Amino acid sequence: MTLKYSCTLTVLLIYSFIFSQKKKEYQINTIAFYNLENLFDPEDDPVTFDDDRTPKGKDHWTYGVYRDKIKNMAKVISEIGTDLAMNSPVIMGVAEIENRKVLEDLVNEKALLSKDYGIIQFDSPDRRGIDVGLLYQKSLFKPKNKSAHELVIYDHNSGKRVYTRDQLLVSGYLDGELIHVIINHWPSRRGGEARSRYKRNKAATLTKKIIDSLFAIDPYAKIITMGDFNDDPHNVSIKKILATKSNRQNVGLKGLYNPMAKLAKKGIGSLAWADRWSLFDQIIVSKALLSENYTTYQYYKTGIYNVHYLTTSKGKYKGYPFRSFSNGSYTGGYSDHYPVYLYLIKEKR
Repeated sequence: MTLKYSCTLTVLLIYSFIFSQKKKEYQINTIAFYNLENLFDPEDDPVTFDDDRTPKGKDHWTYGVYRDKIKNMAKVISEIGTDLAMNSPVIMGVAEIENRKVLEDLVNEKALLSKDYGIIQFDSPDRRGIDVGLLYQKSLFKPKNKSAHELVIYDHNSGKRVYTRDQLLVSGYLDGELIHVIINHWPSRRGGEARSRYKRNKAATLTKKIIDSLFAIDPYAKIITMGDFNDDPHNVSIKKILATKSNRQNVGLKGLYNPMAKLAKKGIGSLAWADRWSLFDQIIVSKALLSENYTTYQYYKTGIYNVHYLTTSKGKYKGYPFRSFSNGSYTGGYSDHYPVYLYLIKEKR
């Protein structure tokens, strides 16, 4: 082989390598969850304990205040994930909403109207009348099935029924791929973490039952479990009962990965109380979303949406989430929780 021929072949091989390494493009969609901090309408519901959130109630919850709160919530939702996905969340789980009406007002707010969000919500037996719900962009997600799963708990002392939120399961198609989404708002820590722990463990048992029923049909089901769990990633309810893993390499078939665990270990949280951060708001994914084959949707990364305007800038609660109600009055803020989100990506064809 002559030197000239050798050089020509080398150049051809280099060009062949360069043109074979085409830059891959990905379709990116955001999945998010947000506790909307008591998003009540001002009307008095005679069936539930919503009297405080009425114009004549303790909180002086007027229509003007309500409209401002709705506007604030819509602004936040419209911005989540836009830095990478260039779109607001395709699927948005929400908690602490009073009814379907508040969600209708929310999706019809100017900041969200063009997204044409659909609504899935069931009235739960919660005494305060607060529910969970799901918003979805109709052009991108097509619901197939929806169901509410009742959480039955009895008080350890009185033996009386504790009425709390249902768990919402929605199955549907994201660009033709079947995705299952479970929305949770587990019982609070009222009365103390230890004394109320059995309630959240019971909630976790119900969530695990829902997940197992999906895996029984398809061990490779793509399941996203999200919500305000009122527990951190290391608590028994999440770590033991749901059997989540903090390292994706350790997730086996029918297993669950909790990407929020590493954030919590760093002291990063979604809400604060008594100068302590907690990461109650979490998004957990199943094994089928952890593949490195991006010909179908896969988990990419997660985060907490804590932009500056969602944080209290001064006073006693400086640095905390800028809640909408404090010291007996409306603050003009947003929520006592930060939203959480993750990205699903797949290669464009």
